[in-house]
Amino acid sequence: MKVAIFGQYYQNDTRPIIKDIFVFFNRNNVELVIEERFLKILYEEKIVEKQYNTFSSHKDLDKGFDILISIGGDGTILRAATFVRDSGIPILGVNAGRLGFLAKVQKENIESFLQIVLEKKYTISQRTLLTIDCFPNNAEIDINFAMNEVAVSRKDTTSMITIETSLNGEYLNSYWADGLIIATPTGSTGYSLSCGGPILTPDVKGLVITPIAPHNLNARPLVIPDETEITLKVSGREAQYLVSLDSRITSMDNHSIIKIKKTPFNINMVEIPEETFFKTLRTKLLWGEDKRN
Repeated sequence: MKVAIFGQYYQNDTRPIIKDIFVFFNRNNVELVIEERFLKILYEEKIVEKQYNTFSSHKDLDKGFDILISIGGDGTILRAATFVRDSGIPILGVNAGRLGFLAKVQKENIESFLQIVLEKKYTISQRTLLTIDCFPNNAEIDINFAMNEVAVSRKDTTSMITIETSLNGEYLNSYWADGLIIATPTGSTGYSLSCGGPILTPDVKGLVITPIAPHNLNARPLVIPDETEITLKVSGREAQYLVSLDSRITSMDNHSIIKIKKTPFNINMVEIPEETFFKTLRTKLLWGEDKRN
């Protein structure tokens, strides 16, 4: 078995988790390949001493890998996806962060869950991604896909922007707002949720359009088919506005046009039988905590 490992280091919170993972895989003679910068930190902190092969870009990962282990929070998984891209390598998130909708494995159960990985008794959840085209193409976008959401927002002003929105060429609405979020089902539990958007289960073939602090008070989040091509034209008092793909942000000139559509590939997330999506909702959002239940 060949496993890639990528992670974030949060001092004492992460050290026991990292040690447990390395001890387990080494004990079971699993070949480990570690992300270069992460391994450098592990050497500096004296968490590991053994020499490992490394990877530093998506070009170093191929179909010879069985899985990628992401150690951190959901943001770490989003960065891990930029290494995996269209290779099809499944990602398993070990939660060393806070909320953790994507990072399912909790530190208390690491060894039992890694045994499931070793025996390949897990399932795969295919996650939709979004990509954008910009006209005129004045944005430098190195990694042109988003696993959570594409969002446009105001940049150097407190004034609202206007986002003229069309679906498959048909005009929908002009949102007067601080911005607009186009979220995948994966991203429906992130930024979109905090702005009042609905939660979609990961297998729903849909996207969510969620305005950010809209001034047109009748503007509500909208769920659309994921095959829809979305066109946005943003205008405002400033010369530029912001476009974000997950946590990667670039600036666009006023009146530029952005076309958003589903990518031709998915990200494969590892699903552990004991950690279902609905259990995660109950745990993370405290559903069922009402004493009457």
